[in-house]
Amino acid sequence: MMDTALVSVVVPTFNRAYCIENTINSALSQTYDHLELIVIDDGSSDGTEELILSKYGADPRVRYVFQPNGGVSNARNHGIRLARGGFIALLDSDDLWEPWKLELQVAVMNHLPHVGMVWTDMVAINPNGEISSPAYLRTMYGAYQWFPEPEDIFKNYLGIASVAPQLASRFPNKLVYFDDIFSPMLMGNLVHTSTVLLRRNRVERVRGFREDLRYAGEDYDFHLRTCREGMVAFINLSSIAYQRGRGDQLTEKYGLHIAANFLNTVQPILKKDLGRITLPPKMIDNMLAAAHRCLGEELIAAGKNDEAFRHFMASIYRRPLQPRTLGFAALSLLPQSLRERLRQFYRILKARGSDDDLTHVPLYP
Repeated sequence: MMDTALVSVVVPTFNRAYCIENTINSALSQTYDHLELIVIDDGSSDGTEELILSKYGADPRVRYVFQPNGGVSNARNHGIRLARGGFIALLDSDDLWEPWKLELQVAVMNHLPHVGMVWTDMVAINPNGEISSPAYLRTMYGAYQWFPEPEDIFKNYLGIASVAPQLASRFPNKLVYFDDIFSPMLMGNLVHTSTVLLRRNRVERVRGFREDLRYAGEDYDFHLRTCREGMVAFINLSSIAYQRGRGDQLTEKYGLHIAANFLNTVQPILKKDLGRITLPPKMIDNMLAAAHRCLGEELIAAGKNDEAFRHFMASIYRRPLQPRTLGFAALSLLPQSLRERLRQFYRILKARGSDDDLTHVPLYP
């Protein structure tokens, strides 16, 4: 039976015995202590099971579940199916929560009953635990370049004092923003997964993470569909410490998959929900031009020149005056014998950049 006040924290993990203990401790140390923690071990072989059972086997709040490796989306969906709470929080196994995170987010949910998801900013830390950025969300997610201020995304806001009076003295000038932001989310991801709290009924409508997006892009697809289902909220302060620079982070490895899956996510929705979208057509064209260019550059780096050419031309169709993209489209037509030289030239051009105002438009991490 569902406990409407319980927060179910889903932690997918794969071979992170070296850091997951700190992650779990940050969840179990929450000032909102009515929670369960579900660790889905996605096929680890590094002693994760032994660690969890020895450290937390006697803690009734912690459930450990092992499964054959199926990818992070499969692991999250498994955890969501096992969840007993009316709220669901997602926590990656190398991130750390501030102690007040859930207390504040549950207060927002209780104050704003139509909100189905609330997320926050985040601190970025390096593998040594040193802070590299106190507010990293807008740096990590390039889609924020379309929206310089929260007011460019949200029409409504409240002070934390009116939502969570017990935390007002700690965050006297911080705001909670809320609105239907389905249209702005089409410009790219605005949400970091380890910062979110969701209502269970919103997750059930969204039907979890797409498991076919195995290598990258599943987070954006999930958050976009979540925003499509109704109102969401953003708290303009950092509630987690996000680990950067570790070699096992997927966003460091799968640029081609990220770029392809972005287009695979937005293009069907643009066709299906065109009547709901309130963005100016030129803004959408600029986004699609940037997306096709990004994918073209990833493809040309991988030596897939024919596919790259098609995406460069799609970008130019959306926005004709792109000298860099035109140059890459021409270069992609070179014969096979020159492709390695082309890839070397690409790396030089990418390092130098250009004056094209779409050159440095990352839509995803």
